[in-house]
Amino acid sequence: MRGPFNIMGSNGKQVHGGGGGQVQSALPGFDADPQPTDRLFFGLYLTQPVAPQVGQLASRLRLEHGLSGMPLLTERLHVTLYHLGDFAGLPPHIVAMAKDAADALAAGMQPFEITFDRAASFSSKPGNHPYVLLGGDGIAAVVHFQQALRVAMAKAGLKISNTHSYTPHVTLLYDAKSVEEHAVAPVSWTVNEFVLVHSLLGATKHVPLARWALRG
Repeated sequence: MRGPFNIMGSNGKQVHGGGGGQVQSALPGFDADPQPTDRLFFGLYLTQPVAPQVGQLASRLRLEHGLSGMPLLTERLHVTLYHLGDFAGLPPHIVAMAKDAADALAAGMQPFEITFDRAASFSSKPGNHPYVLLGGDGIAAVVHFQQALRVAMAKAGLKISNTHSYTPHVTLLYDAKSVEEHAVAPVSWTVNEFVLVHSLLGATKHVPLARWALRG
């Protein structure tokens, strides 16, 4: 982030600015970036009857660890594969390229098993720690799938982050308290499809835009 700077006003006096956005928005020809309202991501939703079981697990763990955050609705429980970005309005060209990538990937991928067997809090901004399900060897297949998705997205023309760090997880709730990693009863299901999701920021609403079955 750029530090403080000085510009000359029309009266010849210096005007001090602490950050580019505030000063630029006050200058002719500069507009502040619009607030993001829409998120786009690829994800895996928990299947029936796994989603309700995880919802019950979240409620039980919440009580055991003295958490106050409310568990996420079961229909929103998912594993994020790739976050394509936050936007002010959904960009159709990004959606189109994402669909092209998914079409290419789905043709050659088979269903796979996924297992989560531990839970922990992620470090985050103070007062808002995600409490999540994690896995060990049981998440190897989804890591492989996410890597294949990244390749397909790059081939479709999407800009891909250079970082290769990926930790599959299911967010159960958010809480001010942080919980150390601990074992839980294994949660497993067969992944038969993946989804392109439109998330309405601030509305806690997910809108599936397209689904792709895995047939191999």
